[in-house]
Amino acid sequence: MKRLYTFLIFCVSITLLFQTARAQLTFEPSEYQSRRQKLMEKIEDGCTILLGAQNPIGSYPFYQNNDFLYLTGVRIPNAILVVDGINKESYLFFTISDREARNHGIPLILVHNPAHVTGIEHVYPLEEFEKILPSLIETSTVIYTHFNPAEGMRQCSLEELRTIKHNKEAFFWDKRKTKEQEFVHYLKEQFPEHTVKDCCKAIWDLRIIKTPAEIKLLRKAGKIAVKAHREMIKATRVGMKEYELAALFRYYLKKEGAQDLAYQTIVCSGSNHPYLHYYKHDRTLQDGDFLVIDAGPDFHYYDIDITVSYPANGKFTSRQKEIYTISKTMHEACMQVYRPGLSREQARKEVREILKEKGINLDDPMFEQRGMKYVFGHYVGMAVHDVGGMPDTLKAGMVLANEPFAVFPDENLGVRVEDTILITENGCENLTPGLPRTIEEIETLMKEPGVVQVLKEKNLY
Repeated sequence: MKRLYTFLIFCVSITLLFQTARAQLTFEPSEYQSRRQKLMEKIEDGCTILLGAQNPIGSYPFYQNNDFLYLTGVRIPNAILVVDGINKESYLFFTISDREARNHGIPLILVHNPAHVTGIEHVYPLEEFEKILPSLIETSTVIYTHFNPAEGMRQCSLEELRTIKHNKEAFFWDKRKTKEQEFVHYLKEQFPEHTVKDCCKAIWDLRIIKTPAEIKLLRKAGKIAVKAHREMIKATRVGMKEYELAALFRYYLKKEGAQDLAYQTIVCSGSNHPYLHYYKHDRTLQDGDFLVIDAGPDFHYYDIDITVSYPANGKFTSRQKEIYTISKTMHEACMQVYRPGLSREQARKEVREILKEKGINLDDPMFEQRGMKYVFGHYVGMAVHDVGGMPDTLKAGMVLANEPFAVFPDENLGVRVEDTILITENGCENLTPGLPRTIEEIETLMKEPGVVQVLKEKNLY
């Protein structure tokens, strides 16, 4: 009997260890295996080799790059993934000490038994990569890898590429290659008989369509974002610093379990409205200010994009009501028409018909602004401006921003109403429901005391 108890305790302990390790993967191993299988179907003439993120320099936490995490769930620095499209197998290479793993919060069972935890068929030490690689690609003619810089925390692939190009134009003497460019050069030099191709589009096409597991996670992230926005709105008062609101938003995200901000919190007010992504938080709120706050969480590497617009003093003026109502009406019209198969031009036509029926003057100069012309926003997912840019035609499983906005520089005024939207089989779903969106709802919420007011009442702020 004693042996039986010992055996049962051992089994329970091992089960708990594997559960702890798999919890670090965000999704079940089968989710990542399915993604790799879909990638294999796109690269049946070769292998894809992906480089994971390296250890950060300085006192910064380690974050895995998005494409690597999308295909593995593994958050170990300096790892390499090989996906064989011909033989339909995957290979993971990494080396990490127990001490370093503990520092990064990596369960040791993942380090010691990675094949079982991840579902990846073959796992080797990183030191063996160069020796094993020739045998992995001997049956293929093509090697796929990243040509673009890998997308990391708070980064967006296409924007990162533009920034790197801009920086190199500024410092024209800097001829250094990115890590990915150096690796492409290495592959071409070592394996001249192979063709080296970019794998970005093949992976990004997969990332555009969200799986049920991803959608479930995004719904949770949406709830966190909405709660943080509501608390920030309640606490807003004339005389507050913008950085107080930004700090309060981040506090509630972290309190609810978010990894971090998906992007630097944007606060536009006063003369800063024309700078749509203003994040300096350097103004004191004045009576009459109208705020546009764009902020969202990163939750298990998945982002949410929300913007709220409201008066600092809690009471809309007639002009603020006018521009807010138009932006909100357009937002609602987009939600009415979003569905699979809808093209951008068709959506624009249907939205304008709805606005016309509601008595809105479409000849108003407001509709000449960029933000009031586009009815499809950018994709949202593992990056706030997710891979793929902006859809031409909607498909079920796409997640995008619905974000009509306008700016009036001469009036120190701007407005944006934004939610993160899922395209469903029959229409669309708001992944960020529960925000006060009507003028009455906003003014009512702002009458409630926020955490700042509660603390001030107790002389604790």
